[in-house]
Amino acid sequence: MTQLALVIDLNVCVGCHACVTSCKEWNTSGSAGPLADLNPYGADPTGTFFNRVQTFEVGEFPDTQTVHFPKSCLHCEDPPCVPVCPTGASYKRAEDGIVLVDYDKCIGCKYCAWACPYGVRELDEKRQVMTKCTLCVDRIYDQTLPERDRKPSCVLACPTNARLFGDVHDPDSIVSKAIREQAGYPLMPEQGTRPANHYLPRRKTELPLHPDDLVRAENPLRVDGVEPGPAFAHGATEDFST
Repeated sequence: MTQLALVIDLNVCVGCHACVTSCKEWNTSGSAGPLADLNPYGADPTGTFFNRVQTFEVGEFPDTQTVHFPKSCLHCEDPPCVPVCPTGASYKRAEDGIVLVDYDKCIGCKYCAWACPYGVRELDEKRQVMTKCTLCVDRIYDQTLPERDRKPSCVLACPTNARLFGDVHDPDSIVSKAIREQAGYPLMPEQGTRPANHYLPRRKTELPLHPDDLVRAENPLRVDGVEPGPAFAHGATEDFST
């Protein structure tokens, strides 16, 4: 069975929110209809978003890092939001695994939001229906678009290619290869929901330096009369403080 999903590389996400704005733009003008932003910037902000980026500082000073963590519906393979819906408005498609909401059936009771352990269901305050990421289902199957554009809007908008899209059940897909080769992991697997979306962990980026790279006018080979040691050839740094 096909299971479409996103894989997000936390190592290259820069927190620019391009995914957030592109998602908002596409879905507001698409089948989801207008998404209410009654007070998006006040002390008690309200607004409807399918995708958000949460930013954290991890570690202890001075060894801290900033982590940008995009989060949207994870299109779980065993979604707890579906069986609690009293009207059948929340459902999971058999053909591609996407979890959707039928707005005509939704009564805005919020049962699905309470059941979701990831907090990705939101009530549109104007229409009083529950909303969530659709993986741009109205876009990815649009035959009028060039094939390269049949992807979720957030994937196309990401300037660092931190977002991948494909079938996680296909071992040869770009998402399956990324999960397999870069130790991708699901969010909160202990909940038993089997999230389809995965994350690629942050990792140390190595930048090897070679002696030839150091021969420049602004960075001569000799620094304060000291020759760089052989460690430069292996990507290490030299301490010229003494």
